[in-house]
Amino acid sequence: MSTFQAFKLTQEDDEFVAKVDNLTYDELPKSDVLIKVHYSSVNYKDGLASVPNSTIVKTYPFIPGIDIAGEVVDSKDTRYKAGDRVIATSYDIGVSHFGGYSEYASVPADWIVPLPENLSLKEAMVYGTAGFTAALSIHRLEENGVTPDKGKVLVTGATGGVGSLAIAMLHKLGYQVVASTGKETAHSFLNEIGANEIIAREDVYEDKVRALDKQTWMGAIDPVGGQTLASILSKINYGGCVAVSGLTGGAKVPATVFPFILRGVTLAGIDSVYCPMELRKQIWERMATDMKPEGLIEKISKEISLQELPDALQSILKGKALGRTVVCISGNE
Repeated sequence: MSTFQAFKLTQEDDEFVAKVDNLTYDELPKSDVLIKVHYSSVNYKDGLASVPNSTIVKTYPFIPGIDIAGEVVDSKDTRYKAGDRVIATSYDIGVSHFGGYSEYASVPADWIVPLPENLSLKEAMVYGTAGFTAALSIHRLEENGVTPDKGKVLVTGATGGVGSLAIAMLHKLGYQVVASTGKETAHSFLNEIGANEIIAREDVYEDKVRALDKQTWMGAIDPVGGQTLASILSKINYGGCVAVSGLTGGAKVPATVFPFILRGVTLAGIDSVYCPMELRKQIWERMATDMKPEGLIEKISKEISLQELPDALQSILKGKALGRTVVCISGNE
């Protein structure tokens, strides 16, 4: 096959086109490992990459998709051989390096993780970057002493990718999970994936951030940031920890030092993009074992085709996505 299909972005002057188109192998980056992509996923960053005048994409034409799961076709690196099943997320994939919305992807070997046992390629993309971020957040809470017996853990942005997977994994590990959402219609979904309690966004932050508020949660996983994060910090129990991974609520955090110096609270930053490979592999192994929720595919995800991708990208940008959307690129495993 001399050509294959990919979701391609082009922009010339004022004309922006995002559509499934034919691509040739020569158009792919010249990297170590050629992967036949079985599945990718839909992330907020992918949505941002797929609009005109994107702040994500710098050069065109471009293939977005920050997550890849598939089978090695050819490798110049001895660590991988044809037939190996692999995952590639983070680094520059789908940002400045052609991504996963393509039947084939060429990726540096140093960016690749072998698919763990007990994890299918589709399950790996139900997780994707969002699941890895959630799992890394839980790992950091554990490192800072937040264990199931210590108290409740709050998850904000609960219906999104990071939030929904954090809830499911925390539940699997035995935590009491409090989910915060502005979507009343999503309550049954959140209960099904493991939320013990559901609260409104206004219960986390309404219109005022206090220097110190009533101690309410032992830990929190927050992909929102901004004033929401500041309010969470003021309500964390003594010795607790907050893992922050996003800024959909803003980059500025109007907090005081009081939670840190009077309650010993820890604010843990979560970087899933350049996480060291040794830790990355460790987290993926846990996602395949002790963190893996029951019904990962059935409860948390839906599958779409490459042709359905434009609508899914618009949906996630409008805040309408629920759980995870997996993109079937080249058939089943």
